[in-house]
Amino acid sequence: MQEQVKLPKLYLDILNQVFEIEKKLSQIKEPNSIQRNVNRLKESFENMKSNISNEPMNIIYKDPIGEDYNETRTDCEASIAGITTENLVIVEVIKPIIYCQFGGQNIIAQKGVVVVEEQKN
Repeated sequence: MQEQVKLPKLYLDILNQVFEIEKKLSQIKEPNSIQRNVNRLKESFENMKSNISNEPMNIIYKDPIGEDYNETRTDCEASIAGITTENLVIVEVIKPIIYCQFGGQNIIAQKGVVVVEEQKN
C-alpha cells in the first residue's frame, strides 16, 4: 500500500477546481490566456515550502485519463461502467490524483476518483 499524506482541505479544494478549469479549457478554441493563469496556479503549488520545516513541499496533480486500471491500483477509487472487470481503462476523471513530493518521492494526498470501462481494441 502506498503512503498517504494529509494536506489542508483548502489545498485539495483549490487543486480540484484548477483541475476542473483545465478540463473545461481543453474544450475551448482559444484557451491561451486562461491557461497561463492556470499554469501559474499550478506552479505556485509546485514551489510551496512546508510551514513546519521550510523544506520543499511540491504539490502536483495528475490526470490519469486513458491509463490502464486494475483492482491493485492504489492511487484511484473507481466506478466501473459496464459489466466486465478485465482489461479496464480510465475513461473519466472526476478528481485528479494529488501528490506531495518529498525528497524525490511522491506521496498521495488525494486518491483520484475515476470511471473505468473495458478497453475496446
